[in-house]
Amino acid sequence: MPLFSHRFPTASSSGPATPSYYSKPSKSHKHNSASSRIHVAIILFSLVSLFIGVAGTIFAITSSSVYRCGGSKDSSRVSSSRKLGRNGGNGDVLPERRKLLGFVGIQTGFDSGDRRAALRSSWFPSDPDALLRLEQATGLAFRFVIGRSKDAKKMAELEKEIKEHRDFVLLDDVEEEYLRLPYKTLAFFKAAFKLFEADYYVKADDDIYLRPDRLGTLLAKERLHSQTYIGCMKKGPVITNPKLKWYEKQGNLIGNEYFLHAYGPMYVLSAEIVASLAAARNGSLRMFNNEDVTIGSWMLAMDVHHEDNRALCEPRCSPKSIAVWDIPKCSGLCNPESRLKELHKMEICSKSPTLPPEDIDQ
Repeated sequence: MPLFSHRFPTASSSGPATPSYYSKPSKSHKHNSASSRIHVAIILFSLVSLFIGVAGTIFAITSSSVYRCGGSKDSSRVSSSRKLGRNGGNGDVLPERRKLLGFVGIQTGFDSGDRRAALRSSWFPSDPDALLRLEQATGLAFRFVIGRSKDAKKMAELEKEIKEHRDFVLLDDVEEEYLRLPYKTLAFFKAAFKLFEADYYVKADDDIYLRPDRLGTLLAKERLHSQTYIGCMKKGPVITNPKLKWYEKQGNLIGNEYFLHAYGPMYVLSAEIVASLAAARNGSLRMFNNEDVTIGSWMLAMDVHHEDNRALCEPRCSPKSIAVWDIPKCSGLCNPESRLKELHKMEICSKSPTLPPEDIDQ
């Protein structure tokens, strides 16, 4: 007979089990006590692990919203000094790039507050939640894109607008100046590529009337060329007179006529093109006076397909129009603050149905 035998209660037992032969605690009691402690430890460890997991998830979500243009989260701030390391490593940690059909950057400036207000009262969503709903419906994310100003008052006013609407990408290291538009455009594409993994990146000005649903339909079309440049293509004489608006200081490098390139108010670059621009070393690309010419010159250096689509530059709303502006009278809408609202009230502009892709060809 073993020295430490126990009788455990059974269904028919009327009292507690008592140890045989010895009054001191038996080895089985010790095992019971140890087992209980192990169970408590496991439960505590599980609770601590659950807490750490939840806390980590909350931290990841809240911290990523600082740099991401996420739905109803805060606006993104992208500085060109935040460089990715080679092959995506050894650089600053950036949030995960959200996948989209397209990212649309509405280029704006410090004197365009009334235009932005007119846009938000027409086709551009007026609050972050509406902006997110539009993104979910079309696969397109929309943000205003602006650089910085040395004027502290202007920056303070911009900060208030950013806090209220949360629909900006602020390019910290780019000074907002008309003559530096080519630099701002390059900074925009680099910032957009860091923030979003989009199939297409769209540059648009803040003085055009746009149909986001039709733009989404256009971008969703299947294309054979991975490097595609979409816009209203044009050619024309090079302006060499310094007194004229579109004067080109480096016109001698171009010749008498411009090469084929898209009008500046709106054009689209596919992801592969933007990836090349994003990887370009600062100062390595030639900058002409005019932003649309500059972009066109870069496209000549790449094996891109030029896709001419006149629905991106129609002078009036139509069943096929995607972007409407007063071409060629103005480089955008003339008097956009009032025209944007006028067009939005017209049913053919804002409420006519979106045509299927096969009907929205050039």
